[in-house]
Amino acid sequence: MASVLYRLGRFSFRRRGRVLAVWLLLLALLGGAAAAFAGSTSDTFSMPGTESQQALDSLRRQFPQAGGTTGTIVVAAPEGGKLDPAALAPIVREAGAVPGVLAAMDPFQVGSVSRDGRYALVQVQFASPVDEVTDAQRSAYERVGASAQGLRVEHGGEVMKAQVEIGSTEALGVLIAAVVLVVTFGSLVAAGMTLLNALIGVGAGMAGLFALSGVMELTSTAPILALMLGLAVGIDYSLFITSRYRQFLSEGMEAEEAAGRATGTAGSAVVFAGATVVIALAGLSVVGIPFLSVMGLAAAATVAVAVLVALTLLPAILGFAGPRVLPRKQRTGQAPQEQREGFGFRWGRIVTRLRVPVLVAGVLGLGALTLPAQDMRLALPDAGTAATGSAAREAYDLISEGFGPGFNGRLIAVVTGDDAQATAAAAKQAMGVIQSMVLAVSPPQANAQGTTALLTIIPRTGPTDVATENVVHAIREKVRDIQGADISLSGVTAIGIDVSAKLADAMPVYLLLVVGLSILLLLLVFRSLLVPVKAALGFLLTIGATFGITVAIFQQGHLADLLGIDTPGPLVSFLPILLIGILFGLAMDYEVFLVSRMREDFVHGDTAQQATVNGMGHNARVVTAAALIMTAVFGGFVFMHDPIIKSMGFALAVGVLVDAFVVRMTLVPAVMSLLGRAAWWLPRPLDRALPNLDVEGASLDGEPAAGRHEDSPETVRV
Repeated sequence: MASVLYRLGRFSFRRRGRVLAVWLLLLALLGGAAAAFAGSTSDTFSMPGTESQQALDSLRRQFPQAGGTTGTIVVAAPEGGKLDPAALAPIVREAGAVPGVLAAMDPFQVGSVSRDGRYALVQVQFASPVDEVTDAQRSAYERVGASAQGLRVEHGGEVMKAQVEIGSTEALGVLIAAVVLVVTFGSLVAAGMTLLNALIGVGAGMAGLFALSGVMELTSTAPILALMLGLAVGIDYSLFITSRYRQFLSEGMEAEEAAGRATGTAGSAVVFAGATVVIALAGLSVVGIPFLSVMGLAAAATVAVAVLVALTLLPAILGFAGPRVLPRKQRTGQAPQEQREGFGFRWGRIVTRLRVPVLVAGVLGLGALTLPAQDMRLALPDAGTAATGSAAREAYDLISEGFGPGFNGRLIAVVTGDDAQATAAAAKQAMGVIQSMVLAVSPPQANAQGTTALLTIIPRTGPTDVATENVVHAIREKVRDIQGADISLSGVTAIGIDVSAKLADAMPVYLLLVVGLSILLLLLVFRSLLVPVKAALGFLLTIGATFGITVAIFQQGHLADLLGIDTPGPLVSFLPILLIGILFGLAMDYEVFLVSRMREDFVHGDTAQQATVNGMGHNARVVTAAALIMTAVFGGFVFMHDPIIKSMGFALAVGVLVDAFVVRMTLVPAVMSLLGRAAWWLPRPLDRALPNLDVEGASLDGEPAAGRHEDSPETVRV
């Protein structure tokens, strides 16, 4: 691998003008395709195979009038007052006149008025699903009741789900990354070049993603996740290769040779690290959940583009930058300068000398941080966790105030039979069975043929309450025995419960897949049995601590005010499984960059102890910078109001910090020191059977001159 990448790096350096032109042309073409073919994103979480999804599919076929999205307009009289039917009639008519609305229900006719007469709910039925409702329709819906005098009118329901948009807060992470790069390199040119390279890559990846959104359903969170990872890994991969290039230049190596060597050595690690991220993200497809598959594949594609950019465009940009990537005082072109021993060497010696106490303290500390994860609850977010002051949150709170929290978590029982008589009988029986378990059940509403009927169910507790989940399971158990029709429970609340259950069942399988994959890949890279096991155990510590900290803040509410979390609640259902996939890939990044240098020095004759110290000494600075950059990029998304993106950004930032600084830079050298030579043991038959990937670039020492210019210098051994 190293030899192929070495030649690719030299080619890109030598043909830098053409390589840059190709990437800029590709970026322009993808940008044009995105502008021409981009489609809208969706907030619909479909879950094939679940009861709630089957009920919705049946509803759209048999009862299309009830298959669209819904809105709920809550009207409240002043304190101590009561609503007048005459005052509500204009609001109902106005709601019914909104484009795309099939019907608006008068609260006094359907009985959706509170007992004290102060609150009323106007139910609005749209013809289209939520992701097909236009901005103009939504704006018209939000203007309903604007002229009502003396009444408070709030607009809620599924139709008020806001699209997640990329805002200015993400630029904060990029700004911090730029500062870290300047401090790390001591050169504005090197920092700017690295950042520019990453931005071109993420621009190409995002443009391609949006261009495909016209022919595939893209969830609104998928582009945000792709942007997060594209920026983070794009900057990091460019940082790793640029750092190695600067090292070779400072040792006196000719620029083109340095670019080839940097691409062959650090580039090999980039390929492997990027491949682990791509495989882990693409592996989300095995869970069998469409929206999660789309998120994983979109992010994986962006990471793959980042790897290609780092291997081809970066060497070309290095050719344009020349020696200016070095600090001014090092641009002498003379003999290699003696490198001062940095903090990484000192830290490596401290950790290896105190390896036992470091291991005990690290494992116990991360174990303690994991404890809150025992209480982790998963759910799809509802308006109750939306930002205070938002329209959806105001409506949610007003409904809870006037009617109780259960009115925000309505359930729908879909009764489907072969004929109208059997359907009506089954619906009536179901209504009797369900009434004792909930606050209220509406009379059945049937389609024109009478073969499908709907029962609207109001639980006593809110959408994400444990008691509501128990009621859903109890209702399903009770109605299963009713004869003459199929009865399925659906609605936003039921869908959320089904999504959470399916993801919880899939998480152990996916975790086993990821851990098994990490052991196999690291076995190939490091040709060792113990190093992969140690890496996998460290990853489990990272995941546990990240889950624990996230639960403590987002679910239990500790320090929630500092992050702008208005209402703590369950974690979003797909956050844990998504974190496993992403953090696995990022953890392997740092593992490869640190341990590959340890193996390189060990293979070249250093003792196991000295090789461990050397690996820390040479790579601690760049891994520190990479971790700070990733943390800054992910942390920038914490300032978004959307609870899904906020929790994703926070969990990823914390996970990177824990894995880079506690696991990889502290526990890894301690374990490697404790194992000594045994860390690199591999049974002879397995050693002969495994392919040699040459991530360390050992083959470059014998790279033939035919692969170079006639005026290129001889190979420099490293």
